[in-house]
Amino acid sequence: MRDYLLDLVKHTIDVGPLETIRIDGDQETTKVTGVAPENLFVLQGEFNVPVAEFVGTIGMPNLNKLKILLGLEEYKENSKLSISHKEDGSPEVINFENASGDFYNSYRLMSTSVINEKLKRGKFRGANWLIEFTPSVSSIMRLKMQAQANAEETNFQVKTEDGHLKFFFGDHSTHAGNFVFQHDVSGKLNRTWSFPASIVQNILSISGDKTMYISDDGAAMITVNSGLAKYEYIIPAQTK
Repeated sequence: MRDYLLDLVKHTIDVGPLETIRIDGDQETTKVTGVAPENLFVLQGEFNVPVAEFVGTIGMPNLNKLKILLGLEEYKENSKLSISHKEDGSPEVINFENASGDFYNSYRLMSTSVINEKLKRGKFRGANWLIEFTPSVSSIMRLKMQAQANAEETNFQVKTEDGHLKFFFGDHSTHAGNFVFQHDVSGKLNRTWSFPASIVQNILSISGDKTMYISDDGAAMITVNSGLAKYEYIIPAQTK
């Protein structure tokens, strides 16, 4: 279970301000849902195989605390992780115990009723993805360099020019920079869209197989297959 929890942390709180997620699991699938504050991004994920410990509807709050517990030295080697359940069978607590049994912590889960109220299980209705490609390592590095050079800009603009997908930071009234992120894309955007620089960078920095999609419906999506799960990050275009 530790590997699954580490994978969840890496693809949630390490990406952005996503403090609470919902897990819906049964014998056939284990799905993850989360919505970052101010609708910065929506997360939908599914583990490649069902996770036996994650059966039912589970709320996982305060993911930063979970990250801290998983990172404690006492729990890095041969630790014992288990889930305690309520009388009705619903998961209640993740128990952390070190190898020698003399160091213990508990991480309390949200009840089904609370997570149902806090985070409805939704489904992204989809978009007309005009552009689809696998971002290269060099393009991701170039994005980081432009973001560093234009650190005062929280968002960057995306548009197609001469068959290429270009990212722009700033404008004619400020310090500015731009570069070709993907050459020779098959689709064409009719509008310029703005996306949060830090969120896109964080997602693209995660290890795993990635595919990026951009729509003229005002959204982008990045999928990441970690080997344990496939995560979809839907990023609405920013209006500011």
